[in-house]
Amino acid sequence: MEATITTDDLKSKLDHKEIMVVETLAPERYREAHIPSAINIPPEKIKELAPKLLPVKDAEIVTYCSNTHLTRQRILRP
Repeated sequence: MEATITTDDLKSKLDHKEIMVVETLAPERYREAHIPSAINIPPEKIKELAPKLLPVKDAEIVTYCSNTHLTRQRILRP
C-alpha cells in the first residue's frame, strides 16, 4: 500500500504515540538528522531487521527515505 501523510497528521500521531516512523536512510544520514523517535533500518537491512524491530504486524508505520523510489522498492517487494 502506498499512501501519504501530512506533516500535521504525522506530528499529531507521533505526539499521541499512534504511529511508528522508520527512516530507511544510510546510518550516516540518520546520525546527521532524523525524525525524533524514528528508528533506522537501512535499505540493505530491511529483511533482516524489520521482523525484529517491527514485531506488531498491524501497527501503523510511516517510512521515510530521501529516495522514495528506493523506499517503495525495498518495502513493497515481498
